[in-house]
Amino acid sequence: MQTPAPFSYERATSVDHAIELLERLGPDSRIVAGGHSLLPMMKLRLAQPEAVIDINGLAGELGGISIDGSELVVGAMARHNDVLDSPLVAEHFPMLVDAEQVIADPVVRNRGTVGGSLCQADPAEDLSAALSALNAVATIRGTAGPRTVAVRELHTGPYETVVGDAEILTEIRIPIRDRCGSAYEKVERRVGDWAIAAAAVAVWMDGDTIADAGVGLAAVGAEHFVSPAAEAALRGQQPTDDVIAAAAAAAAADSSPTTDQRGPAEYKRHLAGELTARALRRAVARAQGGN
Repeated sequence: MQTPAPFSYERATSVDHAIELLERLGPDSRIVAGGHSLLPMMKLRLAQPEAVIDINGLAGELGGISIDGSELVVGAMARHNDVLDSPLVAEHFPMLVDAEQVIADPVVRNRGTVGGSLCQADPAEDLSAALSALNAVATIRGTAGPRTVAVRELHTGPYETVVGDAEILTEIRIPIRDRCGSAYEKVERRVGDWAIAAAAVAVWMDGDTIADAGVGLAAVGAEHFVSPAAEAALRGQQPTDDVIAAAAAAAAADSSPTTDQRGPAEYKRHLAGELTARALRRAVARAQGGN
């Protein structure tokens, strides 16, 4: 039986208390909420924190999904199923519903959190690509107070983020803009598995023209989970077959996948382009009032 290395356990009673514990216990302490990312790594001794800080009692401060002005606010402790079942999410950003439907299984979705997924920073993580495409902004809080970071700038590398040792991710804010359509496409080896490749596309239409676009990619080595070249290929263009093909080719070119047990690099690069095209067509249809 695989067991974690010895560690101490603390239960935070507030966000301020959690930050205080992180500062006092030092860089070898870790936050745990759902635990579906951290605990398996601890059992494999890939992560060996000296202290674990449980924040499951902070759903009142860190949970919930709401509208604040022109932004959708998702608390870091919102569970995956909260996002999946939210009428606000479905109304404004159906891409997130698409993504949540293919994240793991019901057990994980019942316990896993949005903040935990983002902070895990797995290169194949679904929400990082989706939220990057939507130009979401993360709020991070520490002893010096809150600061904001674009989700596109949240990750500095595999399993690494800009969240400091004594900081905690508290919420995600997604700007709501008119005539937005979004969609998420994923290929996996089996239901609930990490992606072989995945693409997230958001478009903001002005008539029949794509005024702005966001293209996120997961599991294919795209820097910061996005394809700037694909976004540039779409802005100011009508979504013709040629434009869609150009965006797909740009997404493939922005990918740097590696060959592993999930497939060869060239196959993953091909998927990056193909899934971008599929997601783009669905996003445009949704922006134009279809599904």
